[in-house]
Amino acid sequence: MTDGILDSFRYLTAAVMTLIAIWRFPAVRYGDAHRRALWGGYAGFAVALWLYTPAVMLAVDRIPVVDLSALLRHFASTAAIIAALTYVATSYGKSSEKVTPRHVKVSRWIARASYRAGAIGVTLLTILFFTVVDRPRQSDDFLSDHAGEWGAAAYMTVFYFFPLVTTAVCGYQWSRASRQAETTSMRIGLRLMGISMWMGLVHTLARIVIVWSAVLFPLSDSTMVTLVDLTAMWMNLLFLIVAAGASIPTTSTAAARWKTFKTLYLLYPLWFDLVKAFPGTSLYPPASRPTELLQGRASTDVRLDRWTQDIGDACEKLRYYAPDGLLWAAEDMTESHADAEPAAEAYWIAAALQAASAAKPSRYATGPLHAKPFVDTNSEAAWLTRVSKVYAQITPTEAQNLLRVSAELED
Repeated sequence: MTDGILDSFRYLTAAVMTLIAIWRFPAVRYGDAHRRALWGGYAGFAVALWLYTPAVMLAVDRIPVVDLSALLRHFASTAAIIAALTYVATSYGKSSEKVTPRHVKVSRWIARASYRAGAIGVTLLTILFFTVVDRPRQSDDFLSDHAGEWGAAAYMTVFYFFPLVTTAVCGYQWSRASRQAETTSMRIGLRLMGISMWMGLVHTLARIVIVWSAVLFPLSDSTMVTLVDLTAMWMNLLFLIVAAGASIPTTSTAAARWKTFKTLYLLYPLWFDLVKAFPGTSLYPPASRPTELLQGRASTDVRLDRWTQDIGDACEKLRYYAPDGLLWAAEDMTESHADAEPAAEAYWIAAALQAASAAKPSRYATGPLHAKPFVDTNSEAAWLTRVSKVYAQITPTEAQNLLRVSAELED
């Protein structure tokens, strides 16, 4: 295995873990302790994985502390491991059972103890790093370059204690939870994460055996490099499996968010013209389409609910401007349209907006638009999307012609 392939794999794994950490970053601000702990795990492992990449190692090596990149990535990994243990413990919440299952008690106890153990472990790692680890020059690979040194073996054993416990706990809990998952995506995701943790357990045990074998039974440089590279590839592979397992349960959520975002995009022309014609209808003055779609004042679901209400409120106000025969004229005009009912409503809105821009409101409202059996915001938005698609294609001339036809019908 060439160094180039391994390095590329490291960059890929670090980038994927970083993307997941960015994707879940809103949990830091809006999430509960459960989701914040999950984000902490991803973020910690992302930092540790970047510290394994040649470019970052080269940058850190400029600091006048030999092998500082190794110490930093071990600190980052320890923090991520503690976050992962916290996530597993908080996954259970408050049990309604009179007797808490033993595995839940064990997980919670380990999570509580991990903070104190982490502080002790980081302190011990620091002491060992600066006292018993022989560091005459920068290492290209910490494990390979310190093979056969008892000080480095002791240091790595202290570090490996944390992933050893974490992979065992998480592997058991996630494998168990996958059998009880309510959805297929959740079951697959948890199963993959459980598999990755068992792979992590094997990786950790293998690394412990390798570092002490090099001390007790000196290995050749080529053998040591091969073993370290193989376990490094194994580690990067398990992180990619973790990423896949963590992402699969969110695919349905991501698809729903994309659908809502697309609906907002299609509704924009209709919504914009209506709230612009009646200032105060919307909570905020309407802005350009990119600005409205990318603003972070509220989630896409909340914005969709507001936009449908804004459109409905504005259409009610249009009834005081629309001529009595406008809806009939619009229905006659769109009788042969491929989507006739939404098209009639779209033409009614376009013509009524023309009337609102040129006349004062009447004392009495014309008849309402036809009632629709909406059951929720999504069904109403689906209808309004069909209306907006037609509305976006109506020219001012067509709207004026419709107003003239409706006036002739009244005469």
